Amino acid sequence: MELTRKIEILAESAKYDVSCSSSGVANNTREGSVGSTAVSGICHSFTPDGRCVSLLKLLFTNACIFDCHYCINRKSNAIPRATFTPQEVADLTMDFYMRNYIEGLFLSSAIIKNVDYTCELLIKTLKILREEKGFRGYIHVKAIPGADEKLIEELGFLADRMSVNVELPSRESLKLLAPDKDPYALYKPMKQITTKKKEEAFLPAVRKGPSFVPAGQSTQMIIGASPESDRSIVKIAENLYQRYELKRVYYSAYIPVNQDSLLPAVTTEPPLLREHRLYQADWLMRFYRFSADEILSDDKPNFNLYLDPKANWAVQNYDRFPVDVQTASYELLLRVPGIGPKSAQNIVKARKYYRLHLSDLKKLGIVIKRAQYFIACNHETPAGLIRDPEWVITSLISSKQYQTLKQLNTQSKAEQLSLFDVERFEHAKGSGE
Repeated sequence: MELTRKIEILAESAKYDVSCSSSGVANNTREGSVGSTAVSGICHSFTPDGRCVSLLKLLFTNACIFDCHYCINRKSNAIPRATFTPQEVADLTMDFYMRNYIEGLFLSSAIIKNVDYTCELLIKTLKILREEKGFRGYIHVKAIPGADEKLIEELGFLADRMSVNVELPSRESLKLLAPDKDPYALYKPMKQITTKKKEEAFLPAVRKGPSFVPAGQSTQMIIGASPESDRSIVKIAENLYQRYELKRVYYSAYIPVNQDSLLPAVTTEPPLLREHRLYQADWLMRFYRFSADEILSDDKPNFNLYLDPKANWAVQNYDRFPVDVQTASYELLLRVPGIGPKSAQNIVKARKYYRLHLSDLKKLGIVIKRAQYFIACNHETPAGLIRDPEWVITSLISSKQYQTLKQLNTQSKAEQLSLFDVERFEHAKGSGE
């Protein structure tokens, strides 16, 4: 099979995996190597929510021995199959990198033959890149659950980040929809990576050689293919962060690519707004010191789709407001909609030197349109506001915001942007651009 056809098949198969993010790994110290991995280098471009872009995102193979009901690559699907060789992936990565098409590699794989064989193929690929081609750019690779621990460790010393996808939020759902996978085996590599990184932290700083997964690990959950509530998903994510010290938990709205009686009968578009709310809640846990129990409760286990989780928490706890920005603690300031970590720090610093006024708050980075319903400044509150939760909700959800959210939730036929155009690639390769 021609290389361009393999690229077409395997890049398409990889698009449903959203778990690719980079962090600032500064490890570009070897002479004769290429690829910058510093935050300020050319290899990283971050979106506001922390995702990294411009990675060559491929499956090594989509010829899978598993028959997961929700997966496009399940063995019972009649789709085109392809498999790269380790040399092909390495050459392709370097070719695209040297042409400035990409900034790094995100490599995953279906399971071909068995888990150990698949893991060995990924190791061979990364060894060619690291050892033969001297590539020191960012590499994110998927761990293969069930593979031998020695193989997982070897893979971890070649990659910057590893991810172990839990796929579905609960073991029960995974057992039902992915009968070939062992739910417990999925968490074993997570534990191994966590333990190995802790061991490495105690080693002397002068130790030479590559670090083990220096950018940490992440995971992904498919949302909407199984019946778990938003609260259950957020609680699972919180547990993963605490137990395995994950850098990111990614949420992927379920896209019905297969017809199966065990899958939900989806008549609408993917739950993109629900996915968006999960990312917002995830942000609150990681940067705003919220717990999962604060974000959602047993009596209200699902998100309000028309209010972001932070604003929703604030109106449900309106008795705690208004917060006086002159005296409130940093932790309490973080609970105010419209105040983020940076603006909260600005407030704490500024009030050491002068008495704040309402007119000062916008200069400190506060989003007044949101914060005005929840703050006071030296006992002074914005004029014209009604201290009633229902009125606040109505004010926060303007007709324009409602339409925007509605469009996000019903977005149709959304396609992931291709990292490259195959015809353009062939032309560039032939002309030596």
